[in-house]
Amino acid sequence: MAEIQMQTDVPTPQDGSEAANKDWYGRWSHLYKILDRRGPFADPSFTPGHGDVLDSSFIFLREILLNNCRVLVIGAGGLGCEILKNLVLSGFKNIEVIDMDIIDVSNLNRQFLFRPSDVGKPKAKVAAEFIMKRVADVKVTYYHGKIQDKDDDYYLGFQLIICGLDSVEARRWINATLVNLVGDEPERIRVLVDGGTEGFKGQARVIIPTITSCYECSLDMLGKQKTFPICTIANTPRLPEHCIEWASVIHWPKIRPDIKMDTDDPTHIQWLYEIALERAKEFNITGVTYSLTQGVVKNIIPAIASTNAIIAASCCNEAFKLITTAQPYLNNYMMYTGNEGLYTYTFEHQKKPDCPVCGNERVTMEINKEMTVEDFIEYLKERQEIQLKRPSLSHATTGEKIYWQSPPLFEQRTRPNLEKMLIEMVEQGDEITVTDTTLPFSLQIVISYT
Repeated sequence: MAEIQMQTDVPTPQDGSEAANKDWYGRWSHLYKILDRRGPFADPSFTPGHGDVLDSSFIFLREILLNNCRVLVIGAGGLGCEILKNLVLSGFKNIEVIDMDIIDVSNLNRQFLFRPSDVGKPKAKVAAEFIMKRVADVKVTYYHGKIQDKDDDYYLGFQLIICGLDSVEARRWINATLVNLVGDEPERIRVLVDGGTEGFKGQARVIIPTITSCYECSLDMLGKQKTFPICTIANTPRLPEHCIEWASVIHWPKIRPDIKMDTDDPTHIQWLYEIALERAKEFNITGVTYSLTQGVVKNIIPAIASTNAIIAASCCNEAFKLITTAQPYLNNYMMYTGNEGLYTYTFEHQKKPDCPVCGNERVTMEINKEMTVEDFIEYLKERQEIQLKRPSLSHATTGEKIYWQSPPLFEQRTRPNLEKMLIEMVEQGDEITVTDTTLPFSLQIVISYT
């Protein structure tokens, strides 16, 4: 189990009156019982109480855990709503929530902090205001926007970060950001508790940047992304998904090359839906709907409220244990599945030495010397452990562009290279720099020909 240092200095109570303390203690007595005695697995730094309402453990709970610990919750959707509720009812009082989405009527069945009158409003804002209205003495701030908008100092301002995201790309970005924050300064470690659900399945994990395995280490555990052959999409569509992919992958760049598609913009989704519907009618295909268009473009996964509740509870239990040290935290991965009965499994996911984010070794790939540049790109997209969609390649030493997917001018200039043998452009032992919209970093690959 990795050791991390949490703040344990006990400050002077803000209101030292016995009446105020007893009133407060009565409200949170269920939490105090957990800290009232040392468990068999408690951290050595843990100081239990001794039954006195005004003892050091009580002061610790109120002043350190509830007042001083700043927690960032990323995502205010199905998981995020549950996480926010659990945190404030577990004693956390200083929380910030960040989310870029607005409330849709389809959210209301499981995102219980929202009401029909909130449709069209920012999720983060409504969630923060709802929590503060229902629970006294809690400060919940919010940011309506992208996590990429914030700098390193912003994330260093929190003691703990909890993710309830439905996006692999966003998870990869925050994971890489927190790992890069550390550098050679352990005091800059910010623990990440990550939760995710898909239907009746879910996972919760504790990531201590540079110490435990990171999110990037476990990409090969994700299900393979559903993709369709470009020739089928372009020439012989058979499914409504083919028409939607055609609208987003082929037609959008052709008709709107100067506008970057925003899958969170309802007007962009509406445009794709209308174009896909026209193409479906042309090929006598039924089933194209707005919700399906949104699901295909955003890779939306099914959500069940009860699964969200289980995973959010696990994440918040870990947050409580990490801050109080009353019990050992998760080491470091918990899987849950309710497809056939109920099953959970906890294990320690190992760090990968060749992880491009937290590893110390460069990624070496053995490549057939007869492989073309286009073949190599397709090979990269099939590699489950790196999850690429539209990789662009450059020679790491010379900076020569091998093939760039964008902007259109560079794509046009480098397109002839697709038919060349990779060995013509990259020698044995050379490095290739790979960038992709899904990567929050540049991937360095050492080429070894066979």
